[in-house]
Amino acid sequence: MNGFRVEKPLRIALLILASGLLASAASILWVLFAPNTFPGPGERVIFISRGQTFATVVDSLVSKGTVRSRFQFMVVAHALGGAERVQVGKYAARSGISNLELFLMLRSGRGNQLIQVTVPEGSRIRAQARIFARTLGIDSSRFARLAFDPLWARSLGIDESGLEGYLLPDTYNFYWEQDEREIQRRQVESFQKFFSDTLRARCGEFGWTVHQAVTFASIVEGEAVLDEERPIISGVYHNRIRKGMRLEADPTIQYSLEDGPRRLTYEDLKSNSPYNTYRYAGLPPGPVNNPGKAAILSALYPQGNGYLFFVANGRGGHWFTRTYDEHLHYVRIYKRDRRARAASASNSQRG
Repeated sequence: MNGFRVEKPLRIALLILASGLLASAASILWVLFAPNTFPGPGERVIFISRGQTFATVVDSLVSKGTVRSRFQFMVVAHALGGAERVQVGKYAARSGISNLELFLMLRSGRGNQLIQVTVPEGSRIRAQARIFARTLGIDSSRFARLAFDPLWARSLGIDESGLEGYLLPDTYNFYWEQDEREIQRRQVESFQKFFSDTLRARCGEFGWTVHQAVTFASIVEGEAVLDEERPIISGVYHNRIRKGMRLEADPTIQYSLEDGPRRLTYEDLKSNSPYNTYRYAGLPPGPVNNPGKAAILSALYPQGNGYLFFVANGRGGHWFTRTYDEHLHYVRIYKRDRRARAASASNSQRG
C-alpha cells in the first residue's frame, strides 16, 4: 500500500514533465518549421539593402505578410545566431516557407537572385546611372563620379578622362546593390572583349586610335534611329571627313548642353564648345554617349555611298542627299511637315 502511494505521485509528475517537454518540443518545432503561408499566386520578393538593420528587415517581412509572427521569427534568429550577417540581395519566398528555411536563406545569401538589366545603346553615363539605380538600387551619384574619374578609368585600362564611350550597352545580370565598381568593371571588360584585335587593326586602316573610333561610333549612334541606317550615316560622315568638311553632327552639341537634350537653336550652333562640330573640324574630344556594338561596327565598316548630307524625314528615318541643294529641298519639306504636325496638335488640344 505504501509503495502504491509513492509510485502514483511519481508517475503523475513524470507524466506532467513529459507533457511539458512534448508541448515545448511541439512549440519549438512549430516556431522553426511551421509554414508561413500567404494568399495569391507567385512569390514574395524580399530586398535587403546595404546598411539595413535586421530589425527593419523583419519589420518588412511582417508588414508584407511574408512571416506570420515577428516574435517567432526573432526567436529563430536569436537561437541560430548571425542575424547581423544577413546578406544584401534580392530574394524570393514561396508560400509555405518556414522561419528556419527563410532565416538560413537570408543569413547565407543562398537564393540571392540575379537581376537582368538592359542598358540601351547610346545611353550616356548619367542615364546609365539612373537605370542601374532604378533596377539595382545602387547609388547613381557614386556611379557617375566613378565613371568620370580618370584614375579609375586608367585602372580599368582606359587611358582617358573617364569611361564615357566604354560602358558597353548590353543586357547584363547583376545582384541587388551590386558594387558600382563591379558594374562598370564588367561593362568595360565586355567592351574590351568585343573590341578585338581585328577591330583594332581596322582602326589603323583609318589612322584612328580606339578612342577616335569610339568617338565616331558615338556620333553615328546618336544620329541613327533605325538600325539599318547606321552604316549609311557612318558612310556620310566618312565622306565628309575625306572631303575636309565639318561633321556638323547634332549629337555632339547636345552633349555639351547643360539643359539637353532639347531642340537645338541657331545660338547653340555658334557655341564655343570643343564638342561643337558645326564650328570645329574633325572629331570632338571624346565620345558623346556609349555606343552599342552595331554602331561601333558601322563606324569601322561604313556603307560606301556618295551621300554628304541627311535630314530627318519625320518618320524615324532620314533623307540622304549628295548635294547641298538637294539637302535644302528636304530640309524645307521637314520644316513644313513639322509645322503641320504642330498645328494639328494645337487644334486637337483646343478641340
